[in-house]
Amino acid sequence: MAREQLQTLTEPMYFTLLAIAHQPTHGYEIMKAVADISGGRVTVGAGTMYALLTRFEKEFIVRCSNYDGRRKAYTLTDKGREILDREYKRLIDSAAAYEKYLKGVDFHEI
Repeated sequence: MAREQLQTLTEPMYFTLLAIAHQPTHGYEIMKAVADISGGRVTVGAGTMYALLTRFEKEFIVRCSNYDGRRKAYTLTDKGREILDREYKRLIDSAAAYEKYLKGVDFHEI
């Protein structure tokens, strides 16, 4: 339910938004950028990526900024930037919780 309301993002969602955060980007470029940004850990196939972009467009998270009759270029809306920034903060807070509560714990003693 939370992801339905985009309170948290899946990794493919997060990296897709991150890939278009700087400039208008076409679908194939988005797929390459997701793999590059994540160090190859996350890959998004064409079907998944276009399903995400369609959903993001319907929810006014991204918009088509250029269509040349063959390819669409996508950019973040203000709402999309807010969602991306909120997810970044959530990830940082999660890492901080790890640092605060688990760093230095010897799991072999547990």
